[in-house]
Amino acid sequence: MTNSHHNIFTSSPVIHGAERLLTTFMKAASKQYLSLKPTALSMVPAPLPGHTYTLYAHVPFCESLCPYCSFNRFILNHAKAKEYFAAMREEMHILSRLNYRFTSLYIGGGTPTVLPDELAQTIDLARELFGIDEVSCETNPNHLHSEMIAQFKDRIQRLSVGVQSFDDGLLKQMNRYDKFGSGAAILEGIQRAAPHFKSLNVDMIFNFPSQTPEILHADLQAVINSGAQQVTFYPLMSSPSVQRSMANSVGALVPSREADYYSIISQGLAQDFIPLSAWTFARGGSSLIDEYIVDSEEYVGVGAGVFSYLDGCLYASTFSLKEYGEIIARGEMALTGSQPFSQHQQMRYRMMMDMFGLNFNRDAFKQRFGVSAERGLWLEMLFFNLLGAFEKQDRSIPSPVGRYLSLVIMREFFTGVNNLRDIARASLTPLDRGECLDV
Repeated sequence: MTNSHHNIFTSSPVIHGAERLLTTFMKAASKQYLSLKPTALSMVPAPLPGHTYTLYAHVPFCESLCPYCSFNRFILNHAKAKEYFAAMREEMHILSRLNYRFTSLYIGGGTPTVLPDELAQTIDLARELFGIDEVSCETNPNHLHSEMIAQFKDRIQRLSVGVQSFDDGLLKQMNRYDKFGSGAAILEGIQRAAPHFKSLNVDMIFNFPSQTPEILHADLQAVINSGAQQVTFYPLMSSPSVQRSMANSVGALVPSREADYYSIISQGLAQDFIPLSAWTFARGGSSLIDEYIVDSEEYVGVGAGVFSYLDGCLYASTFSLKEYGEIIARGEMALTGSQPFSQHQQMRYRMMMDMFGLNFNRDAFKQRFGVSAERGLWLEMLFFNLLGAFEKQDRSIPSPVGRYLSLVIMREFFTGVNNLRDIARASLTPLDRGECLDV
């Protein structure tokens, strides 16, 4: 894997033009991928021989809600959260009875660590049922205290801390300063926690409306000084409704800066980190990948508002806490929609994930689909080859240009997912949101 970063993005009309074209294409493609139809299925299909699977568990509770986030999340309600964790563990039992085994567990949110004892019990059950070796889990900076570290240092191999920025001004705009402290305090917490985990990842956001190059440079230096083994720099991926809300409070998104900011990040980290994916960088050879959809071709989600991808079909579960608990209590999974992918869509999806993970295995592609990428995806391959999206010495590894283009692809795909989440959440009643109990 190359560790070279050239300032190839700045003021490049070709790259900026390719980004706009790819963005337009992916907006349309994402609608096709995410056009889920109602389903009467009561559970996901059984596992197939020879397939490997990742388990994703979603904890949708937060102590406060960030204005840029479109994930299924609700203000923490302790009683409702305990009920939810119990239901999620029951859903794991359902998957176990279907004979699923998983290579790894990824726990996202929300804030998974809001109820530490419930989370610990859930991780322990997953290990018992599925023989899971590797656990990744998200958390917030205010949870990096000694009790949490002691409870989870042996349960969690990769801890991902949602920082977003170390700049106090940006933290205030994101409604994170009062809750999680100053950038300096957050940095101290990461430095204290990092030695206790196999890999500690810092989640950052770039191209926030009011972020300047100077702020970005300072964030990069803070990351380098943090002791974190990994950093993930996400481009701002807000759904249209969130973008409209943000425009009224913190300013409008500036898409034209994205490539230049990505170049700053790549160059700023080059001396200390190597790229693991289009937006994750690792220090010292750390290899735990940050995205469950890259780590394994197929995955199963448990919880409310999750997605599963199995045998070329996407499945979605209810976003309603009330409905989720009721359906799980009946011994079923709370599936509400599904979308089978065509052969061509599956090929494009696999290429998209492999490029994002910086390893487009052409031999595996041909074995999987019975046709070469150049033939099965001739238009896509022509586009990427003309732009120099692969390293000349190894055609499986995206070049710096290819890494940025794969970031654009994933940004638009996840934005489409976020929009789907916003639509689903907009229909929820207070009862669906678990607001019937005292916090």
